[in-house]
Parts: sequence; C-alpha cells; structure tokens
Amino acid sequence: MERVKHAQLLKAEKIKDKFDAQSVDESHFEMYLSIYKLEQMVEVWVRDVNSSSTFKMVSQYPFCKFSGKLGPKRKENDYQIPEGLYYINRFNPKSKFHLSLGLNYPNESDKILGDKFPGYDIFIHGGCNTVGCVPITDTEIKELYVIADRARSYGQNDIPVYMFPFKMTDENFSEYSEKFPEHSEFWSKLKKAYDKLDNVHTFLQYIVDEKGAYKIL
Repeated sequence: MERVKHAQLLKAEKIKDKFDAQSVDESHFEMYLSIYKLEQMVEVWVRDVNSSSTFKMVSQYPFCKFSGKLGPKRKENDYQIPEGLYYINRFNPKSKFHLSLGLNYPNESDKILGDKFPGYDIFIHGGCNTVGCVPITDTEIKELYVIADRARSYGQNDIPVYMFPFKMTDENFSEYSEKFPEHSEFWSKLKKAYDKLDNVHTFLQYIVDEKGAYKIL
C-alpha cells in the first residue's frame, strides 16, 4: 500500500487541476476508460455522481509499448491486446509493474469466440513491457490508479473499460476492415458500441449473444 500512498501524495494536485479544468467534482465522481490500440491511447472519462452532466475526458495516457497487431485476443500467448467491452475487476498495489489494474478478460464474448485457452491476466500497468497488456509507464499508472481507486471508494465497483482496435469512424472502419477482413464481422458489432459512446459518452448497456457478439441496448 506504500506505493498507493506515495502515488496519492504525488498526484493529488495534478488530478485536482485536471478535474477543475473540466468542472468535475473530484470528491464524488464515476468514470470509464476508452482504449484505442491503433492510436495507442487510454482516455479517462468522468462525471459527477449526483449530477445530470455528461462525461468529460480529463486525461489521456499513451501506451509505452505495443504488442501484437490489430484484432481481438483469441488465445493464450498470442501477444494480442484484447478488443471488446470490459471492466476493472482487480487493483494490484504490489504489481511487478509498479501498480496495475486488472481487466475481466476473458469475458463472456471471449470465451465463446476464443480458443479453449484464451489467456488471462490482462492489466493496465506501469513499466514499459507487454505481451498483451497496456503499459503506460510508472508515472502515468500512479495517476490513473489513484483516479480509479477514488471512483471505487465512492461506490463504483465495476469501472468500464471499452477497448477498440482504432477510432471506429466510418472511414477507419472501411479502411481497416479491408486490411483485416478476418475481423470485419467482429468489428462491425463493436463499432455499434463505439458509435453509441462517441455520440452520448455514457456507460454502455449491452448483452453478449449466443454467438459471442456484443448487442448494444
């Protein structure tokens, strides 16, 4: 826990400045993350819990390193960074990568569409090494970890993490579906999630059907 306490002291002022700049109350908020593999970027979106205000982006963290290629993670040791709709389900204050936030990979969709052994232990973490995780350096994970830990302390048990292959504009979707036709069907379902998020910036409501496809409600 010493790493977390140090991060809290080190990042408190910077976090306050970022929230103040977006007029978001840092003492009572909820959040989600959007991650884009092609752009190698993690975005943090927050809003006041007791407010009808929309989510606002307060921070961005670039990947320190990238592994695999565009396309979802489907098996163990494929070096792929996942694509899909996840949430943070673990906080690791003693990670070998300084601090880390674990994702619920494999989720229901991954279990249907993936290999018998789809892999496990996908994290957003410090450092600059990866075989399928999202490393953002020790400096940046300190800030993200503190923000997420605060959201959890305010009652947000599951923090959504929406992971996309790229900014799924119509132009990008057309270009990369042509380059990676084997993923076009999966991406077409995921694009509906992107379009909804891009339009309203809110928590996504969805189910996974029997074929492993995301269906946005």
